[in-house]
Amino acid sequence: MRNFLFTILTISLLSCSQKEKERFDIVISNINQIQIENGDIATKTVFISNGKIVKITNFDSIKNYVAEHKINGEEKFLLPGFWDNHIHLRGGETLIEENRRLLPLFIANGITSVRDAGGDLTTEVLQWRKEIKNNSLIGPTIYTSGPKLDGKDATWAGSLVVESSNDINSALDSLQKIPSDFIKIYDSKISRDNYLEILKEATKRNMISSGHMPFTVELNEAVFSGINAIEHLYYVLKGCSSNEKEITQAIINKEIGFWDSMEQLINSYEDTTAQKTFTLLKNHDTYVVPTLHIGNVLSYIDEVDHTQDPYLKIIGPGIIDTYKGRINRALNASNEAKKSRKELNTFFKKLSKSLNDAGVKLLAGSDSGAYNSYTYSGISLHKELEAMVNAGISPIKAIQASSLNGSKYLKKDSQTGTISVNKASDLVILNSNPLLDIKSTRDIYRVIQGNQIFDPVVIAKQYDCSECFIINH
Repeated sequence: MRNFLFTILTISLLSCSQKEKERFDIVISNINQIQIENGDIATKTVFISNGKIVKITNFDSIKNYVAEHKINGEEKFLLPGFWDNHIHLRGGETLIEENRRLLPLFIANGITSVRDAGGDLTTEVLQWRKEIKNNSLIGPTIYTSGPKLDGKDATWAGSLVVESSNDINSALDSLQKIPSDFIKIYDSKISRDNYLEILKEATKRNMISSGHMPFTVELNEAVFSGINAIEHLYYVLKGCSSNEKEITQAIINKEIGFWDSMEQLINSYEDTTAQKTFTLLKNHDTYVVPTLHIGNVLSYIDEVDHTQDPYLKIIGPGIIDTYKGRINRALNASNEAKKSRKELNTFFKKLSKSLNDAGVKLLAGSDSGAYNSYTYSGISLHKELEAMVNAGISPIKAIQASSLNGSKYLKKDSQTGTISVNKASDLVILNSNPLLDIKSTRDIYRVIQGNQIFDPVVIAKQYDCSECFIINH
């Protein structure tokens, strides 16, 4: 009888012990977690349930939990999933499927969030967003501006035309109904007054803004009107010129054009003026998107043969066809224009480092998508990080410009962008340390998005282009 009671008690205790074990969807054990805020590295075990990080410990005690999936993180490195903060999903009806097919490439490259900076496929983008959230489509979280804002006869199809104050209110109303995550202003036809009024009205509505800037506007005017992010460096360069007012007036008077002003802007770059501009950007929490990689590609497109790029095997023929415009313009440019473009590209690298050194927040964005020749979805974000480091920016600062700053700019930092409890479990596991070699951001072991675990090798097989994912250190 005594032995029987002892057996029952033992079984009961074991049963209780089993019930007391915590259950998790995914556990990443004993991994080198890179603290993205400062670059510190510590061994951690990360627990994930229901698409969120629910616990982080200094050690792994398997006795205390049950995991549906367990990943051994020894000798590997953990970062928040990367963000590509400037892509385009566009090209009209005929390119819908080709754009859709690009989405898994972001996940294969560890990119769990993208910022779609204006296009003509808003309805499709919103549908893809739902499918990704429901796990019926592999792709990143898409934050979109919807259509761009511009003037009449705008360069880009699908742009919302703004010619009056009524147009501004109607356009912003329609973007809020989408709802867009931010607004994107383009500069092909927009007037000076309408541009500034859009920014002021968007600020009143607490809408996040970004854009190009018409050269009829001075940079400080755009900043004081409330622009939150400046796409590309032309407009920052303008604000670093000691002759900005005179050059702006010459543009207004139609005495010179956009490209004609570049040499004048470089020649009148003044460090004292530049530092004042950097302080202005920093104090107003205005982000800058350098897009250095596409600058490298387009500046040397007349010298580099891209026809054997492996990614051309998986980019749709319709998108490849859109590359012709930029290619032909570059090849047919005068020798002087080619030389000037390369000089400007070199200057932009120095400008990027100066912005970073001054504490201006940068956003890493590739500008990949249709019409942007040889700037491929997914891999181009890594090329952008490498370009930033080659310009003199530290690896941790370049990585911060991806997920950390991306989440802050879109005010999503309470939900994502760092590795901490209650944040979304959008993570990338690397085989090697990117703080020692930035190319290690491409050395991906696994990508975690919510409760899903992705192996880049498997995605590569689906595209039948394993060479597209080879790591070349």
